[in-house]
Amino acid sequence: MAFRFFRKDPLRPVIDQLYGRVIAAARQPDFYEHYGVADSTQGRLELLELHAMLVMRRLRDLPAPADEVGQRFVDTVFEQIEHALREIGMGDTTVPKRMKSIAKGFYGRAKSYDAALAAADDAELAAALGRNVLDSDEPAPLLARYVRAAQQQLGALQLDDIAPTPAREADTPLFPDAAAVRRASGQTVPGEAVPQENI
Repeated sequence: MAFRFFRKDPLRPVIDQLYGRVIAAARQPDFYEHYGVADSTQGRLELLELHAMLVMRRLRDLPAPADEVGQRFVDTVFEQIEHALREIGMGDTTVPKRMKSIAKGFYGRAKSYDAALAAADDAELAAALGRNVLDSDEPAPLLARYVRAAQQQLGALQLDDIAPTPAREADTPLFPDAAAVRRASGQTVPGEAVPQENI
């Protein structure tokens, strides 16, 4: 009976792979160079949470076992955030309070973004993203455009695309390229090549 504690968790590598793909999307340099997101602990946290919420929204709409994958995924997100806080030197008395605040913010933002994504235009979404991600009173229309593109891209994916088994290569992009979305919106930087893209 005691040996059951040593059994491998078959879902662990699936969740770890999904988390890695979300982190990679949230760390796209274009967000920090051209979208106005601060390259800071808070800025990176906001982008991680935003991308995690978009994945959660899609998993919520898919049949079982997507619900289990979604719960394990969000648990992993919080575990990794807590680990990062400890790595930067937060103590045992501070971390629980900070995590409680982060969790409250996460679910509050998720509710806000859900309502904004259900709206007919991007005004509410751009305002919410500007307020939360850019920490600004100004809206974030470019980031709203990216989020809409991400929603559309994720909406075309099934569970096997989002969280494939380790035996299958994760070759389906979860999120659009942030630089491509920016260029498609007409925002380019001097000397930047502009390929033909459909966003």
